[in-house]
Amino acid sequence: NSHASPTPILEGDRIYVHYGAFGSACLRSDGSILWRTQLQYEHRHGPASSPVLFQDILIYNCDGTDVQFVTALEKDTGKVRWKKPRDGRMAYSTPLAIDVEGNPQVVSTGGDRVVTYDPRSGEEIWWLRYDGFSLVPRPVYGLGLVFICSGYGAPVLYAIRPDGKGDVTDSHVAWSLRRGVPLNPSPLLVGTELYLISDRGIASCLDGRTGKLYWQERLGGQFSASPIYADERIYFLNEEGGTTVIGPGTEFKKLGTNQLAGRTLSSMSVHGRAIYLRTDDHLYRIEKPSS
Repeated sequence: NSHASPTPILEGDRIYVHYGAFGSACLRSDGSILWRTQLQYEHRHGPASSPVLFQDILIYNCDGTDVQFVTALEKDTGKVRWKKPRDGRMAYSTPLAIDVEGNPQVVSTGGDRVVTYDPRSGEEIWWLRYDGFSLVPRPVYGLGLVFICSGYGAPVLYAIRPDGKGDVTDSHVAWSLRRGVPLNPSPLLVGTELYLISDRGIASCLDGRTGKLYWQERLGGQFSASPIYADERIYFLNEEGGTTVIGPGTEFKKLGTNQLAGRTLSSMSVHGRAIYLRTDDHLYRIEKPSS
């Protein structure tokens, strides 16, 4: 893990960057720095959680060996709007802003529970407990459900109804899965289908509404990067630079494979016709030719 693991956010001519305990900053596209903020906590393996932008604030998780908390910074000044402590095991996941029947929530997964916060005040809305640690996958929201993976140990995928209050551990789990659940890659929701890739290279397609398994296939290799969906294709990138491309659907349809030199732990990014991909020593832009 490097200090460059957290993903920056682009907004107009502004770039918001975050390096965990090493600080956060807002820059203009010309490189000038508008503000810097540094919140202290002790990394074990380096920063990982990326910030999420909600209206006029940046929200991110800070999980250290000494303290754990979730905080919101004003995007124009870098000042702390709110900061909420949380107890438990360390995690490395990025929060997710969602809308539940017109009410905003920020889903934040910790080492042994997921908590949703009111992004305007930082007050807790609901939470669910599980047995996990070092949680990496980002939450996914769709079909009226929040999908989270419980982290290292014996990972479980939970599909949670987000309309609860307080402790919903025993009341709001729509379904769960224990086989083929990733430790590092995030789930991918395309339509009503939920796609997973385990760290050992087992790809699964589920009905996101019920958890029914449509298919499961071994792709080969070890995986840390999350799958992406673009141009009616799903891309699975393994740690050895190999990409498997499939067509979405309830039947497995392999469309092709591609190989790049180098080690690949970070997820692809898509903008326009281009895929951006980072190896351990190169940054690639792979673009579809214009017709």
